[in-house]
Amino acid sequence: MNPLRGAQTTLRELFRLPAHAVSTVSDPQDIHVPGLALGYEIYDTCMQSVVVMQPAMLFLTERRSQEIQVLCNYTEYSTRAAAIIGPATSAMTATIGKLFSFLLIPQISYGATSDKFSDKKHFPSFLRTVPSDKDQAQGMVGLVSGFQWNWIAAVGSDDEYGKQGLRQFSQLASQASLCIAYEGLIPVYSPPEDRERERDRIGKTLTHTLSLTLTCPSWLQVIRRRMRKVWIGSTAWVLMEDVSSLPGIETVGTVIGFSYHNPEVRGFEQYTRDLFTQLQSEQQQQTRRRKRRGGDPSPQDMPIPQTCPVCSSLTPENVSLVTQPLVKHNAFSAYAAVYSVAHALHSMLGCGAEQCSRNVTSLYPWQLLEELKKVQFQLNSQELKFDENGNPNIGQGILTWVWGAKTEYKEIGTYTKGELSIDKDQITWYTQNKQVPVSQCSQECRDGQVRRVKGFHSCCFDCLDCQAGTFQNNSEDFQCTQCPAGLWSTTRSRHCSRPTFTFLDWGDYVSLALLLVTCALLLCVAYVALLFLRHYQSPLVRASGGPLSLLALLGLACSSCSVVLFLGSPSDLVCLLQQPVSALSSVLTSSALLAMSLQVICVTDFPQLSASRLGWVQGLGSWLVVAVGTCLQGGVCVWYILNSRPLSQYVAQMEVSFSSTFLRCQTEPMDGFGLMLGCNGLLSLVSFMSTFMAQKPPKQYNMARDITFSTLAHCVVWVVFIPIYTGLSEKGKSVAQMVAILLGNIGIVANYFLLKCHLLLTQPALNTLEHFQIYIEGPAARTQSEEEEGVVKEGQEGEKEGQKEGEKEGEKEGEKEGEKEGKKEGEKVGEKEGENEGEKEGEKEGEVK
Repeated sequence: MNPLRGAQTTLRELFRLPAHAVSTVSDPQDIHVPGLALGYEIYDTCMQSVVVMQPAMLFLTERRSQEIQVLCNYTEYSTRAAAIIGPATSAMTATIGKLFSFLLIPQISYGATSDKFSDKKHFPSFLRTVPSDKDQAQGMVGLVSGFQWNWIAAVGSDDEYGKQGLRQFSQLASQASLCIAYEGLIPVYSPPEDRERERDRIGKTLTHTLSLTLTCPSWLQVIRRRMRKVWIGSTAWVLMEDVSSLPGIETVGTVIGFSYHNPEVRGFEQYTRDLFTQLQSEQQQQTRRRKRRGGDPSPQDMPIPQTCPVCSSLTPENVSLVTQPLVKHNAFSAYAAVYSVAHALHSMLGCGAEQCSRNVTSLYPWQLLEELKKVQFQLNSQELKFDENGNPNIGQGILTWVWGAKTEYKEIGTYTKGELSIDKDQITWYTQNKQVPVSQCSQECRDGQVRRVKGFHSCCFDCLDCQAGTFQNNSEDFQCTQCPAGLWSTTRSRHCSRPTFTFLDWGDYVSLALLLVTCALLLCVAYVALLFLRHYQSPLVRASGGPLSLLALLGLACSSCSVVLFLGSPSDLVCLLQQPVSALSSVLTSSALLAMSLQVICVTDFPQLSASRLGWVQGLGSWLVVAVGTCLQGGVCVWYILNSRPLSQYVAQMEVSFSSTFLRCQTEPMDGFGLMLGCNGLLSLVSFMSTFMAQKPPKQYNMARDITFSTLAHCVVWVVFIPIYTGLSEKGKSVAQMVAILLGNIGIVANYFLLKCHLLLTQPALNTLEHFQIYIEGPAARTQSEEEEGVVKEGQEGEKEGQKEGEKEGEKEGEKEGEKEGKKEGEKVGEKEGENEGEKEGEKEGEVK
């Protein structure tokens, strides 16, 4: 890389630095090599490879000769130069670098920054005192990334420096997901008209907000086209006053650049001033001598023009050449190169304050090279050392141009070995809104979105949402990543997580409502049970089943309480008991109702059989029905428990396709769940079919009606439940089953028990044996009772007829005995006689009948 390509005069000024460095090295107050005078030879490369070869070949000659020996072993070969300082450009270094590496002559460049010189296989003797192109490219990528710019144009010079720098920047930019919308090279060695044509084309193309230039662009084209942008410049031109002083340069926008972070070389300006004064004095002396000789040249006049043809015109006023910012920032590199050689010599020769322990005649270049690799010293408050690739530990400064009467260079940060430090508040943005500009082909995607590239540039893209079950792993991803097994994500997620489970919490509104209904139903069942116990021996309770009614109430209470197993966080034990407890509780009620329905059928549809079997049906037969139904349901429940999976196992084996879901006890196997519901439904259906067509006994309570409506309500609830249940969500299924349990129980309580409670409380006169006799004693007892009632009714009718006839006869006899005795006595006598005769006649007639 060539940081000094701005002007040929700048290179010439840097040529003076080795001389100044050598003079300071020889100062006893500084590093000192006793008994040894350091000399130097300075050659101008003229920026041409052909020119640089001549001094390079001279340096390879054997000491005190101008011949290059051809040897098989150059270990003890002493060359003319112990070390080479320079050249300043990568192109020149590439031409002669391998020549010096062949003989392991130390070559220390203060300007060659191409990263290929870090390859010690091809350039084993090369070192430098400036950062490499790779460091600068990394710093530029870090700077661009720090401002979130990713759509840029890059321009370089068509030489070793520009090509290598552009190549490295492109590679690093690609790794950092930066897109180079345009990449161009400006010809260096082409004719002027070709270079101008290429610059004009590049000027037309640079339409992007951010332009990174590794060489000096055609600023006249930029100014003429009013291309106000952000320019990021390399060390090649960012400190060139020839550019920053151009008329109208302040219209180009914001300029940010990299420069070597070097301290100032103390005494160099005064050394140059003294040198220019000496040159001026010598030139004046030559002029006076010519005048005395009449203009004829003298042999004493030849040294100055031969060694420095342009020095005749230098005066102390020309000291401004070394005060230019570019020279001042880069002077330390050349200064440090000489000092590193001096320190290596001092160490290799074992020099002390007075003398050196080793003779200089035994000095060979490869020995000096080994000492240079290990050298470490302090120079102008800057510690300098080389790494294994020959690169220094010197960083780079980041500066910005501040427009004014004269352009100022303001340092805003540093970059050293991968660490970028920049004070963004110190930057003045020459944009319309004075804010950091945006240079992006596409806006950044939001969290949970990936990029779908449009065209050839990865920075131009559409943003696509990551669907459920996928996530955005990195911000630069082009495809969503599938969640691992057991994890899930929602739409537009940055990560996957384990699913969360919800359940019917006790404080949920639905849970509170169902609990309220359950409590009300339990209170109602308890009240009915207490009322039945109070009137346990009454005909109504006896006809309603007696203990079977209490068993049915117990089943209703247990079934209603089973609702609480559906609430709260489920567990293995809860899920093991949930369905069996509900089914076994319901079977007690269903089987009791079936037993009572069989009793009703027995006395209504089979009166002949009931005369001999009613006691068995009401006793052992009813309990046998209850036992068979309960055992059948119990067997189904046992089979269901043995074949069901624990909830923990179900959760561990479930296929996760959700981030949050309702967790309930699974009804697995479904066959067992269906059999449990079917068993209870079958019992209710048989009860309904048994009593649906039963006839109402005359003048008796219609017990069949209560059983019919209660079992019908129970069946309707569960028949409707099945299709609704299959189409509901997990939460809906739990709620639906709870509602079905409560509604079924409410139907039985309302249709079978509440009517009887109404009779017990509001019409106790109907709670007599006559209204329930057929259900208690059977049809035969009811027939005998009806005959006795007929006899009593006929006797009462005969008594009434006898009373009426006696009254009539008494009235007639009383009238005949005389009106004197009075109507009242006659009536009394007549009534008494009539009553006696009527009773006698009635008793006779009753006995005859």
